[in-house]
Amino acid sequence: MHRKRCVIILATLLITSCLPVIAGQDAATSAGTATQPAPSESSSARKSKHSHANDLVIRGTVFSEHGLALPGVKLRIRRGDQKKSRWETYTNSRGEFAVRVPKGPDYEIAAESKGFAKQSQAINGQSEENVILHMQPVSGGKK
Repeated sequence: MHRKRCVIILATLLITSCLPVIAGQDAATSAGTATQPAPSESSSARKSKHSHANDLVIRGTVFSEHGLALPGVKLRIRRGDQKKSRWETYTNSRGEFAVRVPKGPDYEIAAESKGFAKQSQAINGQSEENVILHMQPVSGGKK
């Protein structure tokens, strides 16, 4: 009980000693005497906000050779004129995926999963389309 009183008294003393400082700052900011750095144009020019209004959502489903949804398939998406993939995702438990990419050039999506041959498909980069991939098992594997 004694400790609680000491803590309460100390907190009260701390708050009361800080009130004039806080009140003085509020009065200075309301009077307009506080100096604030002016926003520089170079920093705002460097910060370009990306709007998702011009983005394209690539959606799709991956199926096995028997027509069953295939979860956990690794999907890599790249622009058609580039060799390196920029976006990567995995299918969910229902074999579905969705990736947001900027509209523009054509894209290529490549799907790979253990025990299945790699599949790839070209995608139009101007309009949304639903991609359906049918994975084929690798020949020569264990049966």
